[in-house]
Amino acid sequence: MNRSPMAVEEAVKCEVSDWDDDVAWAARFKAFSGQRDDWLPRYFFWRDLIVRVARRLGVISFRSSEVKEVWFARGGLTPLCLHHVLIEMHKEGDILLRRDLTEPVRGQIYRIFLKIGRLMIPSTSSPLEQGTDECIILRELLQDKTSDVLKTLSECRWTSSCVITMRKLESICGGSDAAAIILSYLVQCSKAQYFSITKGEFIEGVKVSLVGSSVPSHSTIDYEVLHLIWTMEKMQEQLDTIDRRWELSRKAALVASKSGNKSIALRHIRYTKVLSRDRERYTSLLDRVEEVLGIVNQAETTKKVSEAIQSGAQAIRKQQISIEQVHLCLQELDEIRASQNEVDETLGLASMECADMEDEWLEEDFNKLQSEVFTEEAPS
Repeated sequence: MNRSPMAVEEAVKCEVSDWDDDVAWAARFKAFSGQRDDWLPRYFFWRDLIVRVARRLGVISFRSSEVKEVWFARGGLTPLCLHHVLIEMHKEGDILLRRDLTEPVRGQIYRIFLKIGRLMIPSTSSPLEQGTDECIILRELLQDKTSDVLKTLSECRWTSSCVITMRKLESICGGSDAAAIILSYLVQCSKAQYFSITKGEFIEGVKVSLVGSSVPSHSTIDYEVLHLIWTMEKMQEQLDTIDRRWELSRKAALVASKSGNKSIALRHIRYTKVLSRDRERYTSLLDRVEEVLGIVNQAETTKKVSEAIQSGAQAIRKQQISIEQVHLCLQELDEIRASQNEVDETLGLASMECADMEDEWLEEDFNKLQSEVFTEEAPS
């Protein structure tokens, strides 16, 4: 999302056809005066233009100073009416202030007291009237982006709710700032709940409702599911890293073979063998974790243990999933990580010993490399 002055100006030009008409824009830049009916058409113009430009830029939030001083600047001049436009948009509910949204991390009790406080001390004026630089959120774009997020989550799931990591939410939303805003909005609408666990590392998760009803309270099983999902994401990262290293080692072996340096080629082949071995172990464990999660999801989908899911541990027992099995998977993951650390150290050495690898396997792979070299160099 490019929000540089040049990108903003280009977005504005795409949304208005008369950007170069100095007379028309001089009239639009004037401050509002007179009765509401006198400036209402100009207010609608600016309101709609702000929304369209933000949509084109791909943003749902921005600073009030940014839209007033940067977005529509012409020759060093800025619209005098924009301060009034933003105040009216806030009063009409077209924009929210970041301070208006719930802080999901604070917990439900805090949110209840905050809501009571606002009801007891109602404010008839907008904080924007004080001239402070506020973080502004466009309600229409926030709702659209939230719908897109829920649609994305629903496309790969068949349950009425799901648990995801905060990191996954950030990747779907396109960044941590957008994710924080969307999560706050979902929590405020009772469509999501934030929770966290500490399993060696601090893990943040979100339970999201994928249907019209409010999200159920997170249960014991949700903590285990979050841990497993976080584990799967970490394993997938490792698999991606292994794949990249395998490809680099394979290419390095091919280059060494082309240059006739057999010892270097064999060393890189050894690297690929070790990486392949650990990839198999990661893949096997990943399959087991996915199987456990599949059983849990199936339990909720078929409604066989709907009440048990609420209590958490009972659901696991009825589906013949033991907590010990879950922890066993995670213990194996720790062992594989330790093995991967050894691989990392080994990859940095100038030489490497692989006692469990037969020399003939290396020779076989080396011969295959030479065949590839021969094929590439052969005239077509």
